[in-house]
Amino acid sequence: MERRTISSLAAQKAAGEPIAMVTAYDHPSAQIAEAAGVDVVLVGDSAAMTVLGYDSTVPVTVAEMLMLTAAVRRGLRTPLLVGDLPFGSYEASDELAVDTAQRFVKEAGCDAVKIERGGTSVQRARAIVESGIPVMGHVGLTPQTAATTGGFRARGRSAEEALTVFDSALALQDAGCFALVFEAIPSAATAAMMPRLHVPVIGIGAGPAADGQVLVWHDLLGIY
Repeated sequence: MERRTISSLAAQKAAGEPIAMVTAYDHPSAQIAEAAGVDVVLVGDSAAMTVLGYDSTVPVTVAEMLMLTAAVRRGLRTPLLVGDLPFGSYEASDELAVDTAQRFVKEAGCDAVKIERGGTSVQRARAIVESGIPVMGHVGLTPQTAATTGGFRARGRSAEEALTVFDSALALQDAGCFALVFEAIPSAATAAMMPRLHVPVIGIGAGPAADGQVLVWHDLLGIY
């Protein structure tokens, strides 16, 4: 199989070919994802809960994420590798965001990084992209800020909330994000947004209209 790239994911979207994405947190799971032929592997900050025993994604550190991501890198050849920037590692300034993203590329071998939310994260995404590092955005349910945005529930059930999600998605697309994750967004809302989104949209609990799906490794295997 050919190595996956930003361009190949865009080509899959254009051709209507579903994009398969899973999380992985160590070398063995990366090798299995490689053998399965998935398109994208995300080292998600969900590792905080699935493998490190935290109660949420918030406490996980950059050092912990770099260690896990480097282990995954050693098990991958073909999929695009995306690293989740953990809470507190990019929000404060563009400089901090770029510095953290560079560490994920230089120290852990990431092809791209992922950040959550719209709002100030849009500017952070733009700064990272302008520094030469591809960024995947994430809207809808954003676990890093769930405690301040109503908890772990679907986003976009009302027209007003759906418009807020849509505005964030468009802003991240305009900032240069190469793809977006839609998490816990009603299927009808996702379908309504898709015609205006020109980058691949990866859904998790967002209905079949998305260009692909992502699952957390431990959820997929039924062990979390």
